[in-house]
Amino acid sequence: TDILAAFRMTPQPGVPAEEAGAAVAAESSTGTWTTVWTDGLTSLDRYKGRCYDIEPLGEDDQYIAYIAYPLDLFEEGSVTNLFTSIVGNV
Repeated sequence: TDILAAFRMTPQPGVPAEEAGAAVAAESSTGTWTTVWTDGLTSLDRYKGRCYDIEPLGEDDQYIAYIAYPLDLFEEGSVTNLFTSIVGNV
């Protein structure tokens, strides 16, 4: 089971919407912009968010990216953890 979220995004010029959606999913779940020594300790496939759909909006270069996050990514019963990952970390 997953937690579903939708993000409005504007990709950088020259970046395909699919690549931008994947970056949103990674950054808000298991991704980081720097190499971390703990990356090798955990199976990222189990925890990473996945962009499962992208819809263009009426405005130029505006999209809605739909991301699915596995429940195992979040601490059970922690609304703060959920909000930090999805709302505050993108």
